[in-house]
Amino acid sequence: MSFIKNRPNVQKTGYAAKQKTKIRLVILGIFIFVILAGSLVYPNVWDRTINWINSNAHLGLPTFHKLPFKLGLDLQGGTHLIYSVDLSNINEDDRDNSLNGIRDVIERRVNMFGVSEAIVQVNKAEDAYRLIVDLPGVKDVHEAIKMIGETPYLEFKTERTTEETNIILEKQKAGDQTALATDAYFESTQLTGRFLKNSQLSFDQTTYQPYVLLEFNDEGAKIFAELTKNNIGKTVAIYLDGAPISIPRVNEEIPSGKAQISGNFTQKEAKQLAERLNAGALPVPIILIGQQSIEASLGQDSLRQSLKAGIIGFLIILLFMIVFYRLSGFFAGLSLVIYIIGLLAIFKLIPVTLTLSGIAGFLLSMGMAVDANILIFSRTREELKSGRYFADALNNGIKRAWPSIRDGNFTTILVGVVLFLFGTGFVKGFALTLVLGNIISMFSAIVITNYLIKFFLGLRETKKKIWL
Repeated sequence: MSFIKNRPNVQKTGYAAKQKTKIRLVILGIFIFVILAGSLVYPNVWDRTINWINSNAHLGLPTFHKLPFKLGLDLQGGTHLIYSVDLSNINEDDRDNSLNGIRDVIERRVNMFGVSEAIVQVNKAEDAYRLIVDLPGVKDVHEAIKMIGETPYLEFKTERTTEETNIILEKQKAGDQTALATDAYFESTQLTGRFLKNSQLSFDQTTYQPYVLLEFNDEGAKIFAELTKNNIGKTVAIYLDGAPISIPRVNEEIPSGKAQISGNFTQKEAKQLAERLNAGALPVPIILIGQQSIEASLGQDSLRQSLKAGIIGFLIILLFMIVFYRLSGFFAGLSLVIYIIGLLAIFKLIPVTLTLSGIAGFLLSMGMAVDANILIFSRTREELKSGRYFADALNNGIKRAWPSIRDGNFTTILVGVVLFLFGTGFVKGFALTLVLGNIISMFSAIVITNYLIKFFLGLRETKKKIWL
């Protein structure tokens, strides 16, 4: 009988032991996470400790991997370029593909220039198309503009009829502006540099003159075959950057998708042309219409001001939480520190390009991280008023607050995703940091703050107001 009578106490003791073990394991995991994330964010502390150990114990321990923050144009300084994109000769259905192609080409070009953190994007305002290129840290702006502008626009044009040529020439003589901007002898075709697969230097076996061999992709080969088929006995002009570089005569249909650019090339000129074409021929021409340089000193000043604002905001939040929520508010502040360290580590790992707008999203998410704790503590106070002990009140408070936390953060994340998908430039940076911050903030409020309080509270049944 005595064995059966004491059995509930045994079960309660066993459950308490399991809870203690679970809390300790979670706290250990949080501690390890903070050490690793903190070392990633600021590896100097880890490195100094390891160097001291190695110098005294000769263990040969490794230092922490150094991964820099990726700073945007407004923080690092650099150049902002705006190009106008001419899509007048492109069918409306093919314009999206052309814009994607031009973005890919420019990205390759700036990466070859050594600007690995460049941001290249296309934008449309009514009927105007723009290419926006951000080059963080670029000092030699003119060289960067030159390399982007030197990307060739390759196109193939067919011969106009004599009647068409005469009409355009007459209009040009009369001063017609549209006619003056029109090629009187050749008209554009669908075959442009975006269909180019490869180009290489080669030599004529008879004359040993250098020429450039072109190979088109499958779609380009079909267009080229049709073009040559319809123009047998006529000339097809090859234009590079608006100027004819070769006007060969078509003797027969060429279904293979391979052609050659020949002329009075030197070997150096032909090799340079092949390299430029391999780097990527633009599917449409672009014109530089805007340029803005941001000094590195201005970017550093913006970064200092942003960090200052972040620190002041954090201290105000911490003071507010401690004053209004006592010891629980202190642990919420400690959880916020862990949240900041973890989020900064994620920014390094992805990596996220930090801009002023991105930092604004980060600071906003920091406030929302505390907002979740406020909801939990408010619910917990209501449970305490009903006579519950603090540990039970906290558990019920989390359960009751979770639907509000979930719905509030979900709607914010949803808006952030929409901004990221359809926004451009700095709007994307704001949206990305806001979404990441909200996801991590939910984990911070529900798990980290909860287990920090339980670890220091233990399993004591208390109603002391010092906790909340």
